[in-house]
Amino acid sequence: MTYVIAQPCVDVLDKGCIEECPVDCIYEGTRMLYIHPDECVDCGACEPVCPVEAIYYEDDLPDQWSAYYRANVEFFEDIGSPGGAAKVGQLDKDHPLVAELPPQAEE
Repeated sequence: MTYVIAQPCVDVLDKGCIEECPVDCIYEGTRMLYIHPDECVDCGACEPVCPVEAIYYEDDLPDQWSAYYRANVEFFEDIGSPGGAAKVGQLDKDHPLVAELPPQAEE
């Protein structure tokens, strides 16, 4: 089991969750943050600090955002498990589900 970041994070990138994560498993894409499913230790520290309530425990992910579980997993297919987001910095990519969305942030 793991935590998942869903659509409310798209174009927000608050990063408060990154600061709270004790294992550095939240990676930054171009438009959204992603939790590495193999590095997450299910501590839940990230969930309460998310200002847009985009982080859910895998089993609690609302049906409307169920595709974000796969987006969080597939985001890491080509990079594997780097062992911490700080090592790689922002990645110049997003999962296609996110990349294809119109801008989400309010003007």
